[in-house]
Amino acid sequence: MAIIKKSKIRDMTDSELSAKLFEFQKELNSERGMLASGGRTSNPGKISELRRCVARVLTITQERKLGIRAVKPEAAKADTKMSPGGDKSPAAQAKAPAKTEQKK
Repeated sequence: MAIIKKSKIRDMTDSELSAKLFEFQKELNSERGMLASGGRTSNPGKISELRRCVARVLTITQERKLGIRAVKPEAAKADTKMSPGGDKSPAAQAKAPAKTEQKK
């Protein structure tokens, strides 16, 4: 029931993200206002899903600010292929445990 997937959000630019965030917050406020005035929503799970989408967008925006996940250019996405040796990025090497020699 996801309104938008994380992969689609990650592909957006910063300006698109801020526009999407505004759209989600506007829709969420209108749904909450409808409930507060005594009305009914068309879909009861929509409010919780909108809250999750707002959180996703804010999380990805914060990741970009902190440099946790960099934005990949469109050209680089098409050229990147997984090598047979696996992921050799600096982040992957830092996560991989170092091989230690066994003591005899």
